[in-house]
Amino acid sequence: MAPPNSDAAVVDVLRRVDRLTAPLVRRMGRPPAMPQAQRDQWWAHQVSRVAAGVAAAPRFAGKLADLLPLQNTVGAAAQAVVVLGVAGEHGIDDPAERVSLLARVLLDRDLPADRVRPLLERTRGTYTEAALGAREDRTGFRGRARTLWRVARLLGRIDEALDARPKGRLGARALSNLPVVGVVGGYAAEREGLRRAAGKAAAVADARAAVS
Repeated sequence: MAPPNSDAAVVDVLRRVDRLTAPLVRRMGRPPAMPQAQRDQWWAHQVSRVAAGVAAAPRFAGKLADLLPLQNTVGAAAQAVVVLGVAGEHGIDDPAERVSLLARVLLDRDLPADRVRPLLERTRGTYTEAALGAREDRTGFRGRARTLWRVARLLGRIDEALDARPKGRLGARALSNLPVVGVVGGYAAEREGLRRAAGKAAAVADARAAVS
């Protein structure tokens, strides 16, 4: 069994996820006049229509997808977009707070911002455009899908920690183990997982706001 990821390793990956998804989150196009109470749900339902399809795609391989470094990382990448969208709705723009929220929702890991902040200051970037791929337009479906895949590659560094991310219902997850038709179960499971991720992100953000 591999040793658990250190706080430094987790922070290094999640800060890159935050930076990489920021342009996509800004361009998702939520109606500006939408009431605050409906904004979290917008991210949960509207973004899931794009993200869940990408996240479920590996399920064409059925149970084999669990043997590949795809399902957790792609699903978690889609959830990261939703979590960071909800973070913006709650006025969370501090990088340490955003990384802390990602860790809590995606990894079920308690990494308070005061522990994240010094790690952000010490960490230096090692990824290059050659490693992640050149920048591209992220406004269309292909651009969004490419961003999700790039985020998934980052999350692959902490893949074993992603088992804690929000999951869909057991029945849909069972169906996703079947070849070809598994994509139907995978899609349903990932949509439910995205809704749960949005709800958890909103709950964590509200709880922290109440304490501060």
